[in-house]
Amino acid sequence: MLQEIRLRDLGVIDEAVVPLHAGLTVLTGETGAGKTMVVSGLGLLLGGRGDAGLVRDGAARTVVEGLVDLPPDHPAMVRAADAGADVEDGLVLVRTVSGEGRSRAHIGGRSAPVGVLAEIGQHLVAVHGQADQWRLRSADEHRELLDAYGGRPVQTTLATHRGLFAERQSVARELGDLEGRLRERAQELEFLTLGLGQVETADPRPGEEDDLRAESERLTHAVDLLSAAGEAAELLGGSDDPYAAEPGALSVVEAVGRARSTLAQAGSNDPTLAELAVRVGELGHLVGDLVGDLATYRAGIDVDPGRADAVEERRAVLAGLARKYGPSMADVLQWAKEAAVRVEELAGTDDRLEVLRSRLATIDVDLTAAAGALTAARRRAASRLGSAVTTELGHLAMGKAAVVVSVEARAAATRDGADDVEIRLAANPGATARSVARAASGGELSRVMLAIEVVTADKAGLVPTYVFDEVDAGIGGRAALDVGSRLAALARHAQVVVVTHLPQVAAYADRHLVVTKASDGLITSSGVVEVTGADREAELARMMAGVQSDTALRHARELLTEVDVRRG
Repeated sequence: MLQEIRLRDLGVIDEAVVPLHAGLTVLTGETGAGKTMVVSGLGLLLGGRGDAGLVRDGAARTVVEGLVDLPPDHPAMVRAADAGADVEDGLVLVRTVSGEGRSRAHIGGRSAPVGVLAEIGQHLVAVHGQADQWRLRSADEHRELLDAYGGRPVQTTLATHRGLFAERQSVARELGDLEGRLRERAQELEFLTLGLGQVETADPRPGEEDDLRAESERLTHAVDLLSAAGEAAELLGGSDDPYAAEPGALSVVEAVGRARSTLAQAGSNDPTLAELAVRVGELGHLVGDLVGDLATYRAGIDVDPGRADAVEERRAVLAGLARKYGPSMADVLQWAKEAAVRVEELAGTDDRLEVLRSRLATIDVDLTAAAGALTAARRRAASRLGSAVTTELGHLAMGKAAVVVSVEARAAATRDGADDVEIRLAANPGATARSVARAASGGELSRVMLAIEVVTADKAGLVPTYVFDEVDAGIGGRAALDVGSRLAALARHAQVVVVTHLPQVAAYADRHLVVTKASDGLITSSGVVEVTGADREAELARMMAGVQSDTALRHARELLTEVDVRRG
């Protein structure tokens, strides 16, 4: 709840602290003292429009501060925390308006947009004044109020409807996406299928392009390679060609053989030389193997021009795949793997379309049924709410008025159902019930709102604080006592602050605050004080008679006694 409001340089108020407590708090005071300024300050604190006209004459700015104490999980505290506010030790709200009309807001010690104050205010305080009945001017608020009053039967049906509505939106979006992209998907499927066919036909293997590049180099220089290998083989192993450049010349194999034989003969006389003969023999074996390898290499070189053409054609095929799906054959094969998965997905699009269309048709049937059930539940709750509010109005000097909560089905459903909900008022018997925001005067509107708040006080969705500005306008006598009684009843469930000019209402207060006015002949200023005991009796006497005579004081005491009796 609100614990305290501090006002500085607001209208006629120089500086004032308004302590607020649980239960019913009333603000009274002489005409012009600034009672309404307290409500105006609260409006600023809750994100209302900043008007330079509210700044006290001669002051640079108006400052309004409020201290709020709520559980950490309350929506107002959650929104404040989301805005970066420090809410560990309570929530401090600050609003300033300069004489030039510039406005600033601070929430929990942190600067914030004024709009965030308004969002917090919607969860924090319901202000009911003759010019500010926001809960009765919004069609959505009418519906939310009815749904809260309807309790579990309405809330359960509403949750079912919202779940189906959300599912329908999801299915419809996916279906629309699939249907809208059928041509694109067909083109994609054709492209992927063509690409997979090219890869399958080519049947590449990882690293194949490197092997072909090396073979192409060999084929291009085949004659030179054959010549070099042949010459090396001839030098190492000799030649049978009688026309060789050096007929009779020893080959390396022959020279090594002779050297081994010579060393072996002499090695019988020296073990060291014999060991060297063995090593020369090993060299002979190595040279022989090398000559064989050269012969094999020469046999493997293809000088067929047809093979060179085939290699280049294969390289061209692989290069084409690499340009489209590469750059390497490993990349091409990975693309083909992923493309195959995508082709399977695209090929199943038609099946998915049928599944979605079938599901959408089923949801539409279920959603229509849920909307109908919600309408029926709302109408049952609306009948009870209308009767209860009408009964309450009988205690608020509106005994001839009747409230009807209309629930009319509409063709198109929204997340919140397919109903238009409106609270209507017939001010007199036989009169046509019209929207309460248009059918009631300012005072009547406040009383209708009070009746609604009393009826719904034990329902979910309550704000913690209610403020009523002259809800008792246009009534008096016994009816005023009834209004006070109903305010006290509401205060058993929430914090209630009332600005009133009626002693019958003020007598029900748990806390009585008086807005006082003082003047030094040049400047008038106002402040706020709490009155108890004799001071409270004196204020009630002033409200009754305009003076504090013995008769007025006696009547004030009698009024307090009667209120105590009414309370039981």
